[in-house]
Order: sequence, then structure tokens, then C-alpha cells
Amino acid sequence: MEDERPAKGPKIVPVKNKMPASIQITAEQLLREAKEKQLEYVAPPPRQKISDPEELAEYRMKKRKELEDAIRKNRLKMVNWVKYAHWEESQQEIQRARSIWERTLDVDYRNIAIWLKYAEMEMRYKQINHARNIWDRAIAILPRANQLWYKYTYMEEMLGNVAGCRQIFERWMEWQPDEQAWNTYIKFELRYNELERARMIYERFVVTHPEPRNWIRYAKFEEQNNYVKSSRRIYERAIEFFGEEHLNERLLLEFARFEEHQKEHERCRMVYKYALEHLPKSSCEDIFKAYTIHEKKYGDRTGIEDVITSKRKFQYEEELKENAMDYDTWFDYLRLLESEGDFAVIRESYEKAIAQVPPIQVCLVLFSE
Repeated sequence: MEDERPAKGPKIVPVKNKMPASIQITAEQLLREAKEKQLEYVAPPPRQKISDPEELAEYRMKKRKELEDAIRKNRLKMVNWVKYAHWEESQQEIQRARSIWERTLDVDYRNIAIWLKYAEMEMRYKQINHARNIWDRAIAILPRANQLWYKYTYMEEMLGNVAGCRQIFERWMEWQPDEQAWNTYIKFELRYNELERARMIYERFVVTHPEPRNWIRYAKFEEQNNYVKSSRRIYERAIEFFGEEHLNERLLLEFARFEEHQKEHERCRMVYKYALEHLPKSSCEDIFKAYTIHEKKYGDRTGIEDVITSKRKFQYEEELKENAMDYDTWFDYLRLLESEGDFAVIRESYEKAIAQVPPIQVCLVLFSE
């Protein structure tokens, strides 16, 4: 016979008591208790005076255990590591402090602040070779961290190791850092009156960062050191480098001002005219102002009239860009060109004007009106 098993019935769930508790706790009571706990004064632990080596050893062992426990709880929290290393340093345990810093770097070797603090500790205790070793390791691992290079070069310069500092700068420049790094290197050489070295750095600088402001800075460096021909040559090289398509208004302005300072007023006029001919018309406002001021100061009546003529020509060209069918402006523009006497330009402008024939439908509408 088959075993007869009793059928299982539904599980009986005990009914929860939904009656309100006899003692009710309100939010006001909770806040009051929390406030009372805050107001309770907890006396600080009494200060201990260590009087013998045994007590000192016991204190250190206890403190190290606390710091190690804090690290063990969260080894990625760099504050605990730094606190531990600083405490060992305060106990004059430099070897132990080094060990802590090395352990910290094992956890996060890309942390720039850790490298800085580690090297600064060695510098405080005049452990120069140790500090150099740390800086070398740091810049090998993080060559794009400019702060490490700045600190390293500063340390070598403060030690009077000019040749060593220069070598570090050269290693830095191989990574083609930002403009500030190059300027720092140049200022370093100028502090020791190494003009030729500074010039060589500028040559590499404008190749790595060929922005107009850097060419201008290079040219002004030569001008300040009374190398006028060299300064002019740099401006000319910069204009040739950028070409007609990428000319910079500020570069040409500075070039013109340079010629004005050298009392080369004819050269200055040529620069202004070159700028007006090759720069976009929208970028010529400051050029016009500077050219006008120059001619008022150093030019004659003909020069001033040339500036005014150039400005009027510029205005006519802008108006014709907006409305090529403005025939009154075309007539004024062509008369102005005729007064200048450049037949090729006049002929070309007449052809452009003739090409601006209104559509026949417009003529029909005008006739109908």
C-alpha cells in the first residue's frame, strides 16, 4: 500500500498587533535628546608627560598602532598616510618616515602632492642626494607634471648648481611643455646674463609654440638688448612664417611701432600699408587708428591725405559688400580710385561695377512704376 501523507494546509501567518504603542516617541523628544548630548561636556584626556625611554617607546608603539589601524581601514585615503609620515618625522625617525612615504607611493604613485611632500622632507633635512633621487623618479613617472619640474629646478638653483639646473631644464624642454615653462627657462638664463643661450632657447620656443605673441616677445627681447637688426629680422621672419592667409594684426602693429621707435618712419608707413592691403578689412580698425596717429605726428599733408583716402576706400568697399547694387557708392569709389591713378586697379574695378547689372525683372518693375 502506498503511504498516505496528510495534505499540507495553508501556512498560518500570525496577525501583527496594530494597536498604538503605550509609549509614544515624538520628533520633538528625539531632537531634544540629540541636543542634550551635544551640550554634554566631554573632558579631554589628561596630558601625559613622558619622563623615561620606556614610556616614550610605549607611547610610540601605541601611536603607530593607531595610525596603522587607520590606514588598514582605508588604505586609499592619502590623508592618513601623510599624517603617519609627518608624525614619524616629528619623532625624528627619518628612516621610518621614508618607509611610510615609499609605502604611500606604492598605493598611489601618480599623486603629485605625495612626491612633493616626500622630496620636501628630504630637503628640510638637507638630504640633497635623496631629494635628487626622488625628483628624478617623479619626473620619470610624471613628465607632464610641471610642478615637479619647477620644484626640481628651483632646488638646484638655490644650491648654486647652475649647470645641473640647466641640464634639468633641457630634459624638461624635450617634452615640449607649455609656454610658461619655456619663459621660465629663458628667465633663468637671463638671471645669469646668458643672452646667447636665451636667444637659442627663443629660437626653439617659436618653433614649438609659433603663436604671434611669442614671436613678438622674441623680437622685443632683441630690441631691449639693442639688437635692432636682429629684432627687425625676427618680425620679417614671423610675417613670412604666417604668410598672407594667416597674418596677425597685432604682429604687424608691433612691427610698425618698432620701426617708429627706431625713427624709421618710411619703413613704418610701408608696414601699415602692407597691413591694409593684406589683412581682412574687418581687422583693420586698429591699424587705421595707429596709421592716422603716426601720420599726424610724423607725416606731411600728402601722408595724412593718403590715410584718409585709404579709410574712405575701406568704407566704400564695406558698403559695396553689403549692397553691390548701390551705384552711387560705385561712382564715388571709382572716382576715388581715379584720383590715385593706378590704372590696373581702376580698370578691374570698372569691370566689377559693370558686372553689377540688375535683373531684367527689376528694370520692368521700375519702368511700370
